[in-house]
Amino acid sequence: MSKETNRPQSGAVEQRINELVQQSRILEAYMNDIVAKESTAMRLIEEARLASSAMNNLTAGDQSESLVPVGIGVYVRALIPPVDRLLVNVGAGISIEKNKQDTLNYIESRIKEFETASRQLAGQKQQIELRMAQIQEQINNMLQQSSGARNVGAEPVSSSR
Repeated sequence: MSKETNRPQSGAVEQRINELVQQSRILEAYMNDIVAKESTAMRLIEEARLASSAMNNLTAGDQSESLVPVGIGVYVRALIPPVDRLLVNVGAGISIEKNKQDTLNYIESRIKEFETASRQLAGQKQQIELRMAQIQEQINNMLQQSSGARNVGAEPVSSSR
């Protein structure tokens, strides 16, 4: 009679475990998306810092030699005239002419935006990791209870934590 009573409970436990596994898979996919976004944010921060450094190294009065990328890792040597004004892409294919200091300010504000986004993504990643650990713990507890109910009278399994 106990086998008949345990069977519906066992089915409910299996269904709940399957639901938790599905939640875990969704969270894992979301985690992968966040990791990709975090990587992009870090790459943008690095690119912006390099741009800031390059801007600071350009002298206002002198002509300087530089390597200019033409694509796919190919560069051409070029003489850069004294830089007073720069074109800044502000999105949607629109570029605005700015002086050097305004350009540096724009770059610094973008760095701050990217760093804020990176911190937010790290926080989301931490929350997902916590939730995934909770789900794993729930699954382990349910499996342990399920096997304990089938092995009534058997010795308890010790945890090595």
